[in-house]
Amino acid sequence: MDWSPSNSTCVKLYLCSNPEDSVVERRALRESVFPKLREHCRHTLGLDVRVLDPFESSDSSSWPEENSRQQLIEECRKSSSGPFLLALVGHQYGSASLPTQVEVSDFQLLLQEGQRAGVRTQELEQAYRRDENTLPPSYCLRPPHRPTCCPQEVEAKEEEETPKEEELRKVFQTIVSLCVHNGVMSPKTANSYCRSALDADLRFALDTRPDNEIIRRCLVYIHKVINAKGETKKSCMKSPPQPQSEAATFDLGTTPTDGQLFSELCDHFLPGLIGSSQLLVYTTATECDRRHGYTTARRRGYAESLCQQVYCDLVGLIDSWNISHSSDGSQLSDALAREQAEQQELCDSLSRLYDVIRPEEEEVRAYVEQSERQRPLVVTGGPCTGKTVLMAHCAQQIKSWLPDCDPVVVTYFCHLSINQSPKHLLSSLCYQIVVRYHSKSSSEQNPNHFEDPSCITQPWEYNTNCSSSPNMCVSELKERLTSLLSSMPSTKQPLVLILVGLDLMKGNFGPEFLDSLPSPLPHSVKLILTVSSNQTQVLQAFKPQRSPPQSVSKGSEKELGYVCVPMGLVDRKQCVKMLATLLSSSGRRVTSGQQALVNQALTSCRLTLYARLLHLHTSLWHSDSDVTESSLPDGVHSSISAFLDHLEQKHGPFIVARVLSLLSLSRTGLTEAELADLLFCDHKVLTAYTPQGGSLSCDMRVPQIVVERLLLDLKSFLIRRTVAGSHVLSWVSRHFKLVVAKRYLGSQEVRKEIHLALADYFSGRLSCGGAKPLLVKQTSAPNRISGKMGIHIDRQPCSQPFVFPLSNKNKGRVNLRKVLELPYHLQKSSKWGELEHGLFMSLRFHQAMVQAGLLGDLVAMLEDEEGSHHFSLLRERALLASILKSGACLLQSSPLQLPSVMETSLLPYLEVFPALKGYVGKMRQERRDRGTGLGVALFPSPSSVPSIQCLKCDATTEGVSVREAAGTESGIVTEIMDDGEAWVWKGSGCEIVKLSLSCEQKEMKFAGVKSSGHFLLLSTQCNKLFLWDVSGPEMFLQVEDPLKTTVNEVEGFVAGQKKILLWWKDECFVSVFDVSSEILTHVQCQSCVTCSVCSSNGFYMYCGQDEGTVSIFDTNTGSLLGSCSNSKHNAVALIILCEEMWEMACVDRTGGVSLWDVAANRNPPRLVTESFTGGKSNDILNMDYSHEIHTLLVCQSHQVALWDTSDWELWDQFLAPQGKAFTQAVLSQDGHLFLALFDACPLVLVWRVSTGECVLSLKVNNQPCKLIKTASDVVCVTLDGVLTVWDSGMIDVAGTAPKMGCGVKEVVVEQTGEWFYTADGSETVWRWRLETGLPHDNFLHDGPVEKLRLSPNNFHLVTLSAGEIYVWLTETGQNILRMSGSRATDILITPNSNFGVSISKRGLSRVWKLAHGSIVCSINSYLSGAQVSPGSTFLIGLRRRDLLAASLWSGSISKRFSCIESSEHVVAFHTLSDHPDFVVVMAASGAVYTWKVTEDTLCRHFQLPYSFHCQPQDFQMSRDGSYAVLSTDDEAINLLDLSQIRLCSFKAEGPVVKACLDTTGCYAAYISQPSTTVEKNCGGCYVHARPVLTVVRLADGERIGSVCLDKNPLTLVVCERQFVFVGFEDGSVGVYSIVDVEVTGEEFVGCKENLNGCFKQCPFNTALSRFPLPTPNITWP
Repeated sequence: MDWSPSNSTCVKLYLCSNPEDSVVERRALRESVFPKLREHCRHTLGLDVRVLDPFESSDSSSWPEENSRQQLIEECRKSSSGPFLLALVGHQYGSASLPTQVEVSDFQLLLQEGQRAGVRTQELEQAYRRDENTLPPSYCLRPPHRPTCCPQEVEAKEEEETPKEEELRKVFQTIVSLCVHNGVMSPKTANSYCRSALDADLRFALDTRPDNEIIRRCLVYIHKVINAKGETKKSCMKSPPQPQSEAATFDLGTTPTDGQLFSELCDHFLPGLIGSSQLLVYTTATECDRRHGYTTARRRGYAESLCQQVYCDLVGLIDSWNISHSSDGSQLSDALAREQAEQQELCDSLSRLYDVIRPEEEEVRAYVEQSERQRPLVVTGGPCTGKTVLMAHCAQQIKSWLPDCDPVVVTYFCHLSINQSPKHLLSSLCYQIVVRYHSKSSSEQNPNHFEDPSCITQPWEYNTNCSSSPNMCVSELKERLTSLLSSMPSTKQPLVLILVGLDLMKGNFGPEFLDSLPSPLPHSVKLILTVSSNQTQVLQAFKPQRSPPQSVSKGSEKELGYVCVPMGLVDRKQCVKMLATLLSSSGRRVTSGQQALVNQALTSCRLTLYARLLHLHTSLWHSDSDVTESSLPDGVHSSISAFLDHLEQKHGPFIVARVLSLLSLSRTGLTEAELADLLFCDHKVLTAYTPQGGSLSCDMRVPQIVVERLLLDLKSFLIRRTVAGSHVLSWVSRHFKLVVAKRYLGSQEVRKEIHLALADYFSGRLSCGGAKPLLVKQTSAPNRISGKMGIHIDRQPCSQPFVFPLSNKNKGRVNLRKVLELPYHLQKSSKWGELEHGLFMSLRFHQAMVQAGLLGDLVAMLEDEEGSHHFSLLRERALLASILKSGACLLQSSPLQLPSVMETSLLPYLEVFPALKGYVGKMRQERRDRGTGLGVALFPSPSSVPSIQCLKCDATTEGVSVREAAGTESGIVTEIMDDGEAWVWKGSGCEIVKLSLSCEQKEMKFAGVKSSGHFLLLSTQCNKLFLWDVSGPEMFLQVEDPLKTTVNEVEGFVAGQKKILLWWKDECFVSVFDVSSEILTHVQCQSCVTCSVCSSNGFYMYCGQDEGTVSIFDTNTGSLLGSCSNSKHNAVALIILCEEMWEMACVDRTGGVSLWDVAANRNPPRLVTESFTGGKSNDILNMDYSHEIHTLLVCQSHQVALWDTSDWELWDQFLAPQGKAFTQAVLSQDGHLFLALFDACPLVLVWRVSTGECVLSLKVNNQPCKLIKTASDVVCVTLDGVLTVWDSGMIDVAGTAPKMGCGVKEVVVEQTGEWFYTADGSETVWRWRLETGLPHDNFLHDGPVEKLRLSPNNFHLVTLSAGEIYVWLTETGQNILRMSGSRATDILITPNSNFGVSISKRGLSRVWKLAHGSIVCSINSYLSGAQVSPGSTFLIGLRRRDLLAASLWSGSISKRFSCIESSEHVVAFHTLSDHPDFVVVMAASGAVYTWKVTEDTLCRHFQLPYSFHCQPQDFQMSRDGSYAVLSTDDEAINLLDLSQIRLCSFKAEGPVVKACLDTTGCYAAYISQPSTTVEKNCGGCYVHARPVLTVVRLADGERIGSVCLDKNPLTLVVCERQFVFVGFEDGSVGVYSIVDVEVTGEEFVGCKENLNGCFKQCPFNTALSRFPLPTPNITWP
């Protein structure tokens, strides 16, 4: 599990201390510092934090010995991202413990010297035993005999053994002192036996270490306490230690005292490292009162200050380390880029396990080196033979094997990928190939390779995001991979593709994948596969009839289609050598007798994994161990089980079972911190570590060291790999998972419990310091009744947000661990409701997935059929998936645009999908919580409707098209292809599946399909008919008609209650098939039958014929009851029964309708009425009848006719556009619309019945050939078999949304923002109410409306139409004035709302009273760009080169502004509402003036630089004069900030088409088109081509938000109430709300968006028409 610190994703700290002198400090750090530090690192750096305190447990017998502590320190050093050592040095040195291992020579010397001096050594000899298996041979301390059933018994046993251990330590130290004194032992060796745990750990961590392992990686805190022991305690001290005052030097002839060792550590060793290695050492001195000494209060005070200091120091060290060692500070947002790096890293890690050189390596090398071989190489072998490790090693060697070229090696471990779907595999391979060759093409070795246009098969090959586009299906990805294999590799840059574990992928995709590859392989392409011996069916893609042999000669390679390399067993001698090396590296060996048993075991099982397992077993042997043949398990699984037995004995069975189960059932593996958290949150684990008989603490925890020691024992069989940016632990071999599953996870309940625990952890339910109850069984004394004690434990797991927020409000770091693990465990624990509502319908989850580059995975989740019967929101999920796919290109490049994309797409359809109101409400709530954003207050009418599903059949034959398609009312659609295949779609949440029927063991080919009710009738090419009742079980009933030998000419059928009526082309009879009895009878007609219908009770049948006759039969007897015929004898195409009216309507093939009275079925029907359209014969293409809305649609190639069936009158006719012809039309769900197909048109067009205009265009990917209506959907079948499904309710909402007839040219808004007015250049002005989103009034005129003005008090609306001025009362809609003769080109209203001003270019401009139209005065001069002064006293405008002010009372020019220089002239000006006397003037030279009109004074302020020029058409100014828009050129908005006298420029996403300044001076809104660079990079993506509305805050330039507009805007207005109004070219209006707490201090009440956005009645029938006066009531001369 080795790892480089610079690549680690965890800060692992070893807490070094004297356990007796740091209990308070360590507890304070655990409780207040480490949890806080962990949250900081997770949020800001994406790092986890683990602190290993070897003395955390209150049970000293469980403290690790010196060798284990050194392993822990080394593990922290190697794997910590930044600091790894935190040392607390107090005022006590600590005692030395007995050494665990003493070399034989030293131990014998100690015994000899002790016995000479008369020291009793018997107990010391009993405590140690000689072990020749250690290197070098040593005496090893016997482990104390302790019960392992529970920690409580361990504590009782410890009380008995503590005095004995203390006595042994004294004896050992006495003998060491004697040895030094006698000169037989060096002081250095003696010191090593005398050092405390604190001293030993510090020296191991810091002594003789390189500087880079100390600098910024270690923290030491020294606390010197003066007068620590008070006077009352000194008398109790036998030898008071005063390390601060003792000399640091000591007599070489004696062993040093604790004080001397402590002084040498604090005063020499640590200070020496400060200068040499820049060790960070903080020293604090505390002087205590001599009487009381170091009190508890003083210790707590020091602990509090220590916590503050440690937190600040660690944060600084961690942040600086990771900034300097991070190559990319940002989180990789491309999932495929992450996986490429992870696969390469995994390959490196696995290659390090290549311990034995295998002969198969040479065969692989020979294949790679021989360029003429164009067949794949297949490496086969049984389990544990080392195929994966061999491939990882070979991948590292290929470049050295091919020195004359620069090969591209792509290695993919299929079975180890976290996403094993076929689509992901293909996407990843395509991505890696493109990226590898693209990076190489940029180098100097081959700079022109990728510039060859022939190498680029698609324009998006440079855009690697397209490889992961959710819009690409498996078949398209196969084609792209084939194209890449053929185009990119070359002789100089060959491709070696290594696929490991393809046969182990879920879904058996291997054969299908291999079958799609070109055969033979292209030149310069090598493909290497691994296949298990028991999974050889994957090779059937090469040769279906032959399985691979064990060995293959060269001559059989062509027959097989691949080269086979079987993996053999490892040579025994190599296994023995490998085992000896492993033992030596761990300081162990085996005796010769034991070696014989090892050799025997390795003879029976010659696998490298088995040899590694034997290393663990034999390393536990001592030289005196009694081992036999049964001591070594035979085989891998038995060895793993024996290893687990050892772990259970050492660590306890429950914790071992829990850890191994968690590792095995996690989806991607677990980090060490996650594993520790899960154990700390586990009730049973906590219970096992509860102190017996003691008080329970609310902060009780399982010591971290418990987990770490177990992981150290497991490290040989765990691999630390990177998954989604985190280093997780997973099994090095899948056989460990198999053994664990069999041993611990045998029942479904246990597996579900583990998955539920993982789901609870990753969901965050256990985080945020929430205390959880814990019940512990307590036994206070023998013979006492056991009871239960309860306490709430704060288990301190980390928080689990979907995105860790950063200081930037709009960005954050995705919690990829939660994103990957939580959905999996919710599914496995059957938490379907939480999975659906908490993830699938969660905006935060969607945002995290998109931001993490997992958009394709998110779409796959939403579309997944698995467990669909557990979910209730399948259609909502399908809609979300469709929207995500449509915006995939934008979201992959700008993931933070997700809320905007989803809100604008979903808002119109919330009444159709009310379950999505919470989804939209959540994004709005988050916007309010964030304090900034741009929301949708009123959505514009959609120009299209997102589909809820788009499905393609995976046809086996390329280029096939649909022959026929049909659908049932329940939503099952079947399509028949040209090649005879049938494909079925069973509704929302389902995929298209192939329908297969066999006859005489041969699959049948289909010829056609018809539908009626809930029945489908399928005909085959072998002249068979099958009836399928889709409402029941999937059973096909064969219909056999003795009169018909060929059935491929079935004209149609209709389903009754129990009988099916079939008629045939050019046949004069109808076949009646009884479904229950399967009896078929015939009814004979006079002429060829063209249609038929059955009564609702099933008693009567009506048969239409080609001569216009309708015959009525008794269904039971088949007797003719009557007949009738239309007068023109046109063939009957449709019969409609109105049984409640006893009427029958017959539609002939020309569109004519005959209505008959059929009240008495036994009498001839009576003709009621007859109507003919005069169409051509056989011109009807299709008909659609809706009984609920009494409407019949008749589609002909040149027109669509609508009939009102309540009185059978022709309602309307719609002609096809010129040059186009209808091919099909159907009614919408509510009948307000109809959908139509045209020839050579790849769109489904939607017409509004009331206006006859085309209101929607539904996009499909190919030429549509059939529209199918179901109960809730509209399905379009294209020629290539793709099904596109729309929700009928969504179509109705989008098609009936209000919009004007032409593009909105003008929008005026009331000051309250509640009402607004729009004009489109027609005769109508609409008055809208923002709250409802509907037009409330229509103001009608006798001519096109040219200008639209609203009085500031909102009482009057003034319009200019055809030279006439109309004045309307807004409250009542009354037209009070209609004035003619004005010759006005513009109109203005004074700020006091009393007067109107008509501006005329060729006549007099007049000032008149709004109330009654009387003229106040006339102005002779025409003033261009005129504005009324804020005081309502002057009309100010341009004339020639000057700025004039005309009096509104006299009409005379009373003021004039002229530039000082004669060559200068005014180009723009603006009045200031907040400063009524002033006007800001812009001169052509760039000079900026203010003109005080009342005093006619002028002030020149400054000159604009040449690069900032003023464009008159763009010039706008806030009412207080603080900001002015100068121009919108060069893809930027240039502003003048007069409040601070500065120029500002806001960069836009592309050319600015509209810009508007908020009159308050707070915001600027602009609409930009995307730049051509963006469009080129995304391949002309529709979403990227949309205009974008953006709002910026002027005070600091911060972008408030942006929204993509799905149509072209014409008008832009910003309202004072923080609304932005946009008028579009299709006549619709969108209103967008600005949320900005920085300006308003709180969310403005007008910005509270309404979620009730859909219309509950037809909107174009709600507006009231306001009519003008019939004639002008005022005429001006």
